Amino acid sequence: MGAGVMKKKSGGSRRRRTTHSQPMAEINVTPFVDVMLVLLIIFMVAAPLMTVGVEVQLPKTAANPLPGEQEEPLTVTLGADGTIAIQTTPTAIEQLVPKLRAIAAERDSQRIYLRADGGLAYESVVQVMGALNAGGFTDIGLVTDIGGPSLDGSDGSDG
Repeated sequence: MGAGVMKKKSGGSRRRRTTHSQPMAEINVTPFVDVMLVLLIIFMVAAPLMTVGVEVQLPKTAANPLPGEQEEPLTVTLGADGTIAIQTTPTAIEQLVPKLRAIAAERDSQRIYLRADGGLAYESVVQVMGALNAGGFTDIGLVTDIGGPSLDGSDGSDG
């Protein structure tokens, strides 16, 4: 009788040991959610900082945006006071063409974007476009804001 009781104890303890050594079948998603929330906050803070830093009032048009490209887009900004900047670097009008030629020699794409203040005279915008062309860029895109009037008589809004 004593041997039977002892046998029962050892069998019970084996069962307890086997349950502790089995792998857990549940996935703990709490660390995954924590990491994803931290990444979301990082991207929400960093996204506004990635815009070009020269302030201009872009004209509004009804045109659709251009499709993206592989290289980082090159922008030239023409401010309301006539200042010119390549990306965010201010550039004198006399140095625009030589700098653009040096940049064009290192790039694969001939695409360049011109951001000009909406209050500027058409003549000054066209002169800068001529300088962009003389600098080696033949694919010039004009940057505008959406929501402007269209030529079909509507005001450009969808409502």
